[in-house]
Amino acid sequence: MAKKSKKYLEAAKKIDSSKAYSVQEAIALAKETDFAKFDASVEVAYRLGLDPKKADQQLRGAVVLPNGTGKTQRVLVFAKGEKAKEAEAAGADYVGDSELAQKIQGGWFEFDVIVATPDMMGEVGRLGRVLGPKGLMPNPKTGTVTMDVTKAVEEIKAGKVTYRVDKAGNIHVPIGKVSFENEKLVENFKTIHETLLRIKPATVKGQYVRNVAVTTTFGPGVKVDVASL
Repeated sequence: MAKKSKKYLEAAKKIDSSKAYSVQEAIALAKETDFAKFDASVEVAYRLGLDPKKADQQLRGAVVLPNGTGKTQRVLVFAKGEKAKEAEAAGADYVGDSELAQKIQGGWFEFDVIVATPDMMGEVGRLGRVLGPKGLMPNPKTGTVTMDVTKAVEEIKAGKVTYRVDKAGNIHVPIGKVSFENEKLVENFKTIHETLLRIKPATVKGQYVRNVAVTTTFGPGVKVDVASL
C-alpha cells in the first residue's frame, strides 16, 4: 500500500471519516484540505450497487456540466467534405481523415477528445489498438460518433464530461477546479447526480447509490450525504 504523505495526513485530520457531509460542506472541506501547488481538479466518486457483468448495467455516457470543467479540451474531428467544414466552424482544433490517422499511428497525441462521423469509423477503427488503451476511441454512447459534429464539438468545448462504470461498480467524474466558486461546483455535482439517477437500470436490485465522495487531485476524500443532493 502506498505511503501517505505528511501533507495528506495533516489534511485528513480535518475530515471526520465517519461522517457524511452535506454537498455544500463537502465541497468546502475538499477545497480547504487541498494542498496542491496548482489549480487542482475536483472529482466526485460514486460506488453504485451495480453488476457491471450485466450488459444493461454497464453505464457509460456523457453530460455537459453547466459551469464547465475549467479545462480547455483539444478536439480532433475525423470528417470529410461539408462535415469537415462544419467541424472547423464549430471550433475543432484538428480536422481531417487518413492523414490524421497516419499521424496518430506514428505516435502523435496532441488532442484530448476525438469526434468522428459514422462514415469515418472504418478509418478510425484501425486505430483501436492505440486509441483504446488511452480511452480515446469515439463512441455513440458518449456522443462522439455523430453526424452532428457542430453540436458535438460545441458541447465538448462547453464542458462535456464522460463517465463509465468500472469493474467494481464505481464511477469517477471531474466537476471543475479548486478555483471554482463553491456554488458552481455544487451545481456541476448535482448535474452529475441527477444524470446517474435518471439512467438507473431497471434491473438494479437493492440500494443503487451506496457511497458518494468528493476529492481534489491529491487531497483526501470527503463523504457526501446523498440526501443533500
